[in-house]
Amino acid sequence: MGTSTEAPAVQRELFARTRDESGAVVVNDRVLIRVSGELRVVVVGGCVFHSFSVADRAAEAYAMVTLVECGYADQNDVARAFGRSARTLRRHQERYDREGLQGLGRAVGRPAGARRKTRGSSARERAVLGLKAEGHSNREVARRLGIDEAAVRKRLNRLGWVEPDRQGRLFDTEPSPPSALPPPAPTEPAPVAEPGPGPAVIVDPLNRSMDRALAHAGLLDDAVPVFAPAPSVPRAGVLLAIPGLVRSGIVEIARAIYGERALAPAFYGLRTTLVAFVLLALLRIKRPEALKEHAPQELGRLLGLDRAPEVKTLRRKLAELASAGRAIEFGRELARRRVAERGRTLGFLYVDGHVRVYHGKHKIPKAHVPQMRLAVPGTTDYYVNDKRGDPLFVVTAEANAGMVKMLLALAPEIRALVGEKRRPTIVFDRGGWSPKLFVQLLALGFDVLTYRKGRVEKIPERLFATHKARLEGRAIEYRLHDKRVPLLKGDLRLRQVTRLADDGHQTPILTSRRDLKAIEVAYRMFERWRQENFFKYMRDEYEIDALAEHAVEPDDPTRTVPNPARRALDKQLAAARAEEAKCAQAYGKAALDNPEAQRPTARGFKIAHGKLGNALRAARERVESLRERRAALPERVSVAEALGGAPVVKLATERKHLTNVLKMLAYQIESDLVELVRPHYARVDDEGRTLIQTALSSTGALAPSHDRLAVTLAPLSSAHRSRVIAAVCDSLNATATPFPGSRQVMHYGVSLPPGEA
Repeated sequence: MGTSTEAPAVQRELFARTRDESGAVVVNDRVLIRVSGELRVVVVGGCVFHSFSVADRAAEAYAMVTLVECGYADQNDVARAFGRSARTLRRHQERYDREGLQGLGRAVGRPAGARRKTRGSSARERAVLGLKAEGHSNREVARRLGIDEAAVRKRLNRLGWVEPDRQGRLFDTEPSPPSALPPPAPTEPAPVAEPGPGPAVIVDPLNRSMDRALAHAGLLDDAVPVFAPAPSVPRAGVLLAIPGLVRSGIVEIARAIYGERALAPAFYGLRTTLVAFVLLALLRIKRPEALKEHAPQELGRLLGLDRAPEVKTLRRKLAELASAGRAIEFGRELARRRVAERGRTLGFLYVDGHVRVYHGKHKIPKAHVPQMRLAVPGTTDYYVNDKRGDPLFVVTAEANAGMVKMLLALAPEIRALVGEKRRPTIVFDRGGWSPKLFVQLLALGFDVLTYRKGRVEKIPERLFATHKARLEGRAIEYRLHDKRVPLLKGDLRLRQVTRLADDGHQTPILTSRRDLKAIEVAYRMFERWRQENFFKYMRDEYEIDALAEHAVEPDDPTRTVPNPARRALDKQLAAARAEEAKCAQAYGKAALDNPEAQRPTARGFKIAHGKLGNALRAARERVESLRERRAALPERVSVAEALGGAPVVKLATERKHLTNVLKMLAYQIESDLVELVRPHYARVDDEGRTLIQTALSSTGALAPSHDRLAVTLAPLSSAHRSRVIAAVCDSLNATATPFPGSRQVMHYGVSLPPGEA
């Protein structure tokens, strides 16, 4: 066989290689940019792809983006050829995905006040994730969106996409038969079908990475709770609060007040945030900052999630809700729901103020703290509690207004809660003493019950009689005197019930209620200490005084306050009067000791004691001068004038009010559980809340099924306590309450020793 002398044929390239020509910028082997004055022409494989003027920044950005999106060049080559950074090119891509050509034409830089874009927020990225979630390949996604497959792959990598078979989730158009699914490992929980309409979704309860990716893409508003079976979950007892939480209507009311999309699409949505906050409060995790001391995986199991929200997440959610400015309305709707269910406890309403002391650097109004006996910077919150001592709602007083002013402000809100037909009795302490206020409250359809203030003529002990009764299961015995007293020169006549203590002290009580027995009047007045105990309990157990944020907001600069200059003169005047009294005392002592044999006349006495007389006259002149200066000053001035030009601010109230409402709801749930304990526990008044706290923090086993979530608590410290909590579980099981956001009905039990069931 002879050898051929012909040269081998050279395969021609599909696209001719571009050469480095004069006046051209080479991007890569296929792409170059021709330069002609202010004109730029992009050539791909010898064909004109795009042209633009140097002054047209939008057209230049579009050329850069399309070269990368079509796969003709990578980001680094395009950015280098156009004299831009790769980061600038990525920003152009993001703006083009989000806003189209209009986004490329706006000014360079982030617009003022614009929030940073989160992953998955653009329409293009949401579309990519949505198609991938439906099971399409990268090539099919690229074909449908008209972009290069490499662009799809880069987006998925940037968004943290994980293939379903790597994360334990499968998206099927039809439910797969059990035999088609591989059995789970013995140490891992079996995947659970996520409830809801649409295709069946198999979820690994301990790996919710796919839900997080969908939330980043804006396709998920709130993660569905999916519980993992476990023989021992710390603090599982807190799930005893779920029936009370659902009965409060917190989720439905929040959706009605804040809207279905109150929070941005996220893994932790509105429902999860509210449920988590209330359950954490019941676990005595009193502030979001305390979450760093607890494992998020363990807390997540209580919510049906792989992880509970952490510090920054929960604080951000509260800030988003507070930004709507509807916390007061939210609290009122919760109160209306509770009044509708427990209207019988509203015959007596207890009103009192609680001062939250402020130790920061801002100048805010002062309030008097009885425990400290001082006026210190702080904010006064006024609480309205029902007959049982549970809170209904709270109001933050403007500029620490007093009880007299706040009672008139609270009256319309109380009327809106109880309705027009009821005549509740408002119980308050001496801070609300004002006969003129009593007349106004009586005209508004309220009765009053309070202590009498001021000096009162003592009643002879022989006129007191012993009264005995059993009220609310308690044996009561008082020595009382009952009579009518006139006020406002006889225009107002009220009933005065006076109690005589064992040490002889008399406590007069005034009320407009003439239908009650004297012993019940005294009992209801002294039960006001339930509200004081509530304040102490909330301070110790829920940190109701803690700051929710350090922000301040503008206050009314025209609000009047006592003139600080006049107050300063009051101090000087008091010192001058003390000096005058001292000089007068010395002068009088000298006159008393004056020997008449030596100085029988007043003239001689004055000459002998000229220094004392001059000092006394000087002191009197100083007192008179200060009195005149003080009289020339106005008693009140605007707060702007009092601060001397300093900013007029007050502590931000919205987030604090929202957290107060949620903590009050946690207290109400705890109180309802205590009432379930009452029929089964003799020492419920002394130890009821301690027993409930122990049960809420106890360990338990979780056994989820398709329509039921069984929670079995570990035995308590003693058999009789375990039996009491078992009785509470039976009462809760009768409610057949599903976990919020799930179809699984809660079922409770206690693991009792054999023979104790």
